[in-house]
Order: sequence, then structure tokens, then C-alpha cells
Amino acid sequence: MKPSGNDNRVMQGVFLKAVQDQLKKNDPPETAQTLQRLLSEDIPERDALNMIALCLASEVTAGIKSDEPFNTTRFILKLNELPGEFL
Repeated sequence: MKPSGNDNRVMQGVFLKAVQDQLKKNDPPETAQTLQRLLSEDIPERDALNMIALCLASEVTAGIKSDEPFNTTRFILKLNELPGEFL
């Protein structure tokens, strides 16, 4: 079954909330560092947060597919690639 547009918005909200939690806890600190770097590159905050959330979603999906725990190192590597193809 293909997710509906509403399902996608809900999932986007879940991952944005997770990014906000990472920022609040400063865990991992690379999330906040990436946000600051993107903002310094004149990327609007909303876009920067969405980019980070997509990296998080990508890592969670990879972990589910491979039945592995969350890989922080791989997540940080994805953060370091931003903004990548988003711009």
C-alpha cells in the first residue's frame, strides 16, 4: 500500500520532532552544528530542518531494512553531505 499525502505529512512531523529533540539535547552535537552551518549558508531554517529530518529518516529506514540499530556515524556522514542535491 502506498502512503497517502497525509501519511507523509505525519511522518515528516515525526522526524522534524525528532530533530528538535536532538537539538534540545544536543545529541548528537553534529545536528546543531549542521543546522548552524546550513543557516550560515543562507538556507532558510525551515529548509535546513527538513534536510536534517530527511537524513534522519533515511538512516532510520536503512536500519529497518537491514535490521540494524541506528548508525550515528552514518547519520553524521549524511549530515556532512548537506545541502548536497537539495540545492
